[in-house]
Amino acid sequence: MPHFVLEYSREIEASADVTAIMETVFTAACESGVMNPDDIKVRAIPYDHFRLRKAGETFLHITASLLEGRTDEQKEKVSVLVRSHLDSLLPDVTSISIDVRDMNAVAYKKRLLPE
Repeated sequence: MPHFVLEYSREIEASADVTAIMETVFTAACESGVMNPDDIKVRAIPYDHFRLRKAGETFLHITASLLEGRTDEQKEKVSVLVRSHLDSLLPDVTSISIDVRDMNAVAYKKRLLPE
């Protein structure tokens, strides 16, 4: 925890390396100081079928799920850092967005295998 899920139009892969995009998100999240880098998870889901306002437009949307308890200012800091890092990396992507959401600490459960 926290989870960063990247959803994007597959066309982005023609001009950008998805691994580099994921690393950029990870780096920006670390720079925020809002979370422990050892806890950050990043994954990416490409979309072949989607509709935007005009043909040929591309998108990258990130949903960041953090355990509740962070302030609005901390969440905004994460959003601004991630988006600004991606702006530099992906200047031709039509839409870059991020949504930071709270996860309920009581309801969130996970299992890890012992190391």
